[in-house]
Amino acid sequence: MLTSSINNTARLQLAPLKIPTRLLLGPGPSNAHPAVLQAMNTPPVGHLDPAFLGLMDEIQTLLRYVWQTENPLTIAVSGTGTAAMEATIANVTEPGDVVLIGVNGYFGNRLVDMAGRYGADVRTITKPWGQVFALDELRSALETHRPAILALVNAETSTGARQPLEGVGDLCREFDCLLLVDTVTSLGGVPLFLDEWKVDLAYSCSQKGLGCPPGASPFTMSPRAVDKMQQRRTKVANWYLDMTLLSKYWGQERTYHHTAPINLYYALREALRLIAEEGIENSWMRHQKNVEYLWEGLEDLGLTMHVEREFRLPTLTTVCIPEGLDGKAIARQLLMEHNIEIGGGLGELAGKVWRVGLMGFNSRSESVDRLLEALRQVLAK
Repeated sequence: MLTSSINNTARLQLAPLKIPTRLLLGPGPSNAHPAVLQAMNTPPVGHLDPAFLGLMDEIQTLLRYVWQTENPLTIAVSGTGTAAMEATIANVTEPGDVVLIGVNGYFGNRLVDMAGRYGADVRTITKPWGQVFALDELRSALETHRPAILALVNAETSTGARQPLEGVGDLCREFDCLLLVDTVTSLGGVPLFLDEWKVDLAYSCSQKGLGCPPGASPFTMSPRAVDKMQQRRTKVANWYLDMTLLSKYWGQERTYHHTAPINLYYALREALRLIAEEGIENSWMRHQKNVEYLWEGLEDLGLTMHVEREFRLPTLTTVCIPEGLDGKAIARQLLMEHNIEIGGGLGELAGKVWRVGLMGFNSRSESVDRLLEALRQVLAK
C-alpha cells in the first residue's frame, strides 16, 4: 500500500515522438545512412553475448582499416567523441607530464582544459584560427618544451582547417614524445595513415564522416602509447575511460566493464561495413569531389571561404558571412523554411562564419544542390 500521495506535476501526457526530418549540413551530427538506421532497430542482445562479442571484433578490425593502423588497442568508446577525446588524455597523462598542445581553434583549447584537469604541465603553441602549424614551427616548439606528448587537431571543427601530419610523427620520435591527434571531423572523409605517419593516439566520433548516430566513438593507442600507460606511477584518474580495464572487455579476457550501448554498436558496425564496401580511398575521393562542387557553388553566390584552399577540410567548410548580414537569421531561415541545418561560428569566429558540413552519407551532390538552391533563395530576400 502506498502511504504517500503521488506528485503528478511532471507527469506529461505526450503524443508519440515526432521529429522533423532535417538535412544536417552543420558541423555534426550528419544524417545517418538508411541501412545504419535500420541496423539500430535490430533487437539488442546482451553485452557479453557471443554474437555481440563477435560484432565488437568486427568493429575493431574495421576501425583499423579506416584509420590505416594495425594498433591492437583500437576500440569504440561508449560515449560521444568528447569521451574518446578525454580517454586519450586520461590514459597517458600523469601529474607533471609536459603536454604540448597546438591551439588554432576551439578544440585545441578543449584539449588544454582536459590536460590541465589531469595534472599535466600544459604548454601551448598558437596560430590564428584557420591557419595550421608548419613542421619547422613544431620542431622549434619541441626543442623548447621537450614534452611527453604533442597534441594536434587534424581537423579543427571550429575553423575548417586541416593540419598536415606528414613528418610530425618523425619529429616526435626524434624528441621521444607521443603524438596525439584529434580526427573527429576527418575519420572517413579525409586521408589518414596513422601507422605511416607514426601517430600514437587518435580519437574520433561516429556521427560525422562515418555517417552514424553519435555515441560510439573510435579510439586507438599505438604500442608506444600503451607502454607509457603501463608504466604509469598512478592509476588512470578516470575509471570509466581507463584502457587498462576497457582493454580486458575488448580483448581476449572479455571481462565485464560496463553495459555497452548495444544498438549504437550495431549502427557503427554497419557504418564501417558500408565504408569498407565503398573502399576508404573512394570515400576520401567522394568527399573531396563533393566539397569542391560546394566551393564552386558558394563562390558563384558571391561567398568566400575562411581557410586557404590548400588547408581546407573536405568534410567541413567555413564560409565567411558577408558584411551587413545577420548570420544567425540566415541559418534560422534555412532551418525553418528549408529544413536544412548549417552551423554558426565558435569562439573567435562567432558571428563571422557559417560552418557547412558534407560528411559521410551527406557527402553527395544532391546535398550540395539542395543547400545552394536554399541559400540562393534566402540571400535574395
